[in-house]
Amino acid sequence: MTTENHPVDHELVEAAAGVARSRCRGDNHTMAAAARARDGRIVTAVNAYHFTGGPCAELVVIGAAAAQGAHELETIVAVGDRERGVVPPCGRCRQVLLDYFPALRVIVGAGDRLRAVPVAELLPETYVWADHQLDAG
Repeated sequence: MTTENHPVDHELVEAAAGVARSRCRGDNHTMAAAARARDGRIVTAVNAYHFTGGPCAELVVIGAAAAQGAHELETIVAVGDRERGVVPPCGRCRQVLLDYFPALRVIVGAGDRLRAVPVAELLPETYVWADHQLDAG
């Protein structure tokens, strides 16, 4: 599978970094995410860490976007607190992002090596949940 690169949305990266710097405090909120909706809006969120598996910032941003009426996300990025920079999504987030937004681009990499790649490229031998559902009828 050849990785297809798209232009990096630096405004989105800075939005997530700004939230990480200003809103992430202590051990409960250590990651920020920003997503660009199809209409151009940027939606941000932070993770809600909990030892039972609290949601990652990418999952929280999906809910925040829906609450704001932004149901079509085009690009997403996560940034760690304490100036850790862009952090790639975990496996669970990769799967959820793929299932919700199959055409989503995810910003990954570090420093001047940032790149935006299709979410499916982050999951080799991708499992698409919708492809394995039986039609009712």
